[in-house]
Amino acid sequence: MGGIASIFRRRVPIKVLFAGLDSAGKTTILHKLKIGVEKADVMVTTMPTLSFNAEVVDYKSARFGMWDVGGQDNLRVFWRHHYTGTQVVIYVVDSNDGERLAKSAEELHAMMANRELRHACLLVLANKCDLPYAVSVKELTRRMRLDALRDVDWKVLRTCARTGQGLAEALEWVHSHAKPL
Repeated sequence: MGGIASIFRRRVPIKVLFAGLDSAGKTTILHKLKIGVEKADVMVTTMPTLSFNAEVVDYKSARFGMWDVGGQDNLRVFWRHHYTGTQVVIYVVDSNDGERLAKSAEELHAMMANRELRHACLLVLANKCDLPYAVSVKELTRRMRLDALRDVDWKVLRTCARTGQGLAEALEWVHSHAKPL
């Protein structure tokens, strides 16, 4: 009997997909969430993601299966292989790199137009907000044309992967907005 009861107690992971251009901070954020937002001041060392990283993060009553996909130009074509079953997209943007915001917007809009993501909610993390040329949430929203995503439940949060700023709020948003497919 204990075997059957344990099946019903298992938490099915909510699939979360981390995407964004290379060097935006996706992997650092994933590792910070894995070790716990209460330890956000702990330094983590990462290398460029050449394929994908996967981690399980438990938060409150939820279990998140988090997939971090490489953001280099030659890897973006593989993002679509991770769309099936995704409930939350976390799109990480280097808010200090104004020259690449247009490209980041282009990739985000192409991604969110995919039918596999039609029910996914979107959290855009304006990362590296501690740097001198980081754009505001309002400016990032405008330049990334987020208002054009009319059928998507989305939000933008300022984060700093290095210090952990905004990561607790991000995890709480994901927890409260993830919906079963």
